[in-house]
Amino acid sequence: MAINDSNDNDRQTMSHASYPANSIDWLSRLIGFDTVSRYSNLALIEDVRAYCEQLNLMVNLTFNEAKNKANLFVTVPAGEDGDKVNHGLVLSGHTDVVPVDGQDWASEPFDATIRGDRLYGRGACDMKGFIACALNLLPQAVQLSNKGQLRRPLHLALSFDEEVGCLGAPLILADLKARGITPDYCIVGEPTNMAMVVAHKGIAVYRCRVHGKSAHSSLTAQGVNAISYASRLVGYVDTLAETLSTRDDGDALFDVPYSTISIGTIKGGTATNIVPNLCEFTFDYRNLPHMTQDDILVPIQAKVDELTQQMQARAPETGIELLREVSVPAMTDKDSAELQALVAALTQDHERHKVAYATEGGQFTNGGIPTIICGPGSIEQAHKADEYVELSEIARCDEFLQKLLDSCTAQ
Repeated sequence: MAINDSNDNDRQTMSHASYPANSIDWLSRLIGFDTVSRYSNLALIEDVRAYCEQLNLMVNLTFNEAKNKANLFVTVPAGEDGDKVNHGLVLSGHTDVVPVDGQDWASEPFDATIRGDRLYGRGACDMKGFIACALNLLPQAVQLSNKGQLRRPLHLALSFDEEVGCLGAPLILADLKARGITPDYCIVGEPTNMAMVVAHKGIAVYRCRVHGKSAHSSLTAQGVNAISYASRLVGYVDTLAETLSTRDDGDALFDVPYSTISIGTIKGGTATNIVPNLCEFTFDYRNLPHMTQDDILVPIQAKVDELTQQMQARAPETGIELLREVSVPAMTDKDSAELQALVAALTQDHERHKVAYATEGGQFTNGGIPTIICGPGSIEQAHKADEYVELSEIARCDEFLQKLLDSCTAQ
């Protein structure tokens, strides 16, 4: 069963005349927007903005430098007896999805399709399912606000470029700070099968460029072999990774209970008979919340300096660059006990989970907003061909958000 809310051949053009009446229809509509990170997300953002404005909500957008992508932040204010805007609860989700290039899909990835008890489409679980449930909740929240029954503001934050380094969320947080909005809590709706994730590792991606000096391979003394020096640094990074795995400050709640370093790519050289003048490799570092990037950067930089001195003793123009390409902070659970208790009470599930993948949750906690992750679908389905979410997961998310809204109306 294919679901498509628009008869227009251009799936980016959606009618504002009528909006979906339930979360499944909302998810189908959202999947129809091709928001792969390399493209603009403005069509989806404008559609959601029009919907919010139809509900008489004030929408705030923050843009990237090129103005072709935007975050959306909207608030359902509390009633007269509550805190109107400045505090409250944030429901957060990213609008971008990963590419489908080279994947073998059984159905069109940007047309939602229901087969059996699953809804298929790019972003079905990561993470337009949660966004759909949040959008479906807004009219009821507005009604409660209009009646003066909403005691705590409800915010919706939609970001861009989470999949390529969590680039949008910092702009949201900077804007909130400038406007004096300090939410009490945040729930990031990444797929967790509606389990409560209270912490995750940080991630940093580094590129190392080793600049040597070319020479004929029969005259190696006249050159500086970039691959050879890169291999020494790769070996050192691997040794450091082994050291991290034996530290005594691990956290057993993580599936990998220690911080990790992994070499990802390497390339260099042009021909076997030429001493290579360039070799570069990448590695990522996934740190436990209590650790920092300096825990690995300080020793790696010391090794870089040592190797650079050796290289420059032979040729002054040689050297090693260490460049950070991605940096997403870990999400800590140290300030979220009250939020955890609330979510546990609403879900009747008191188990806490910690994960190795990174989300925007770390940026929210760094911004002083206690955060947990809880959303429909399984992370195991994310980024794959035939990505799907179980329809029962959407129903569970609807139920959870309804209870969350009810908690915002309690005296």
